[in-house]
Amino acid sequence: MKNEHDHYMQEALYEAAEALAKGEFPVGCVITRNRRIVARAHRTNSRDHANELDHAEVTALRHLFRQEAGTSDSPLTIYSTMEPCLMCFATLILNNVRTIVYGYEDAMGGGTGLDLSSLPPLYRTMKISVIPHVMRQESLVLFKEFFSNPAFNYWPDSLLADYTLKQP
Repeated sequence: MKNEHDHYMQEALYEAAEALAKGEFPVGCVITRNRRIVARAHRTNSRDHANELDHAEVTALRHLFRQEAGTSDSPLTIYSTMEPCLMCFATLILNNVRTIVYGYEDAMGGGTGLDLSSLPPLYRTMKISVIPHVMRQESLVLFKEFFSNPAFNYWPDSLLADYTLKQP
């Protein structure tokens, strides 16, 4: 039987596949609390005039807060097909996400390697667990498909596209 992380990452992969089917960058995520999915989302607005606020992680948090505004202080876990960027990482930790599980590393803009101890007190004391590369290969397949398709114009000639397409 698959382990718990694989189970939830598979749900994030479903979200990412839905994004890809819509021509969006294939980042999908689910948020769990006490081993129950409480929110899910995928990347939107990455086509045409990209909106860099509508990342899957931020969208999932918005869904959660619409459903459960202020109902729990229990820590959250997020499962994302790609390593959260710096914006998402900060947003996640400020909103009680204490475990971040991701599939594919963001070689261009990943934020989870940030050393919190060098930041102001609000961030310095947070205890965050980062678990990388869960179902990495399955996530990579989606990103390779995205960057291989000339119809998709989000970051086409970027470090991330180049890095991704060179992965075995």
